[in-house]
Amino acid sequence: MPISIDNHTYYMIAEACELAGTRRNTLLRWIREGRFPDVKIRDRNGWRLFVEGDIERLRAEVNKIKRIERE
Repeated sequence: MPISIDNHTYYMIAEACELAGTRRNTLLRWIREGRFPDVKIRDRNGWRLFVEGDIERLRAEVNKIKRIERE
């Protein structure tokens, strides 16, 4: 469930991955490898919070890989 703070909507990593069509472990590996930039926003527990722009970039990366796999 998205989190709304000061008229901004944030998504936890599982939600962001579901919306983008990838798995959590895949995203964490991409972040670790530098293939996808880590988000700058975290909650008080240190959990990553994704905004719509992050999800769009992630979706674009997922779609790019799916295109390559189909070729």
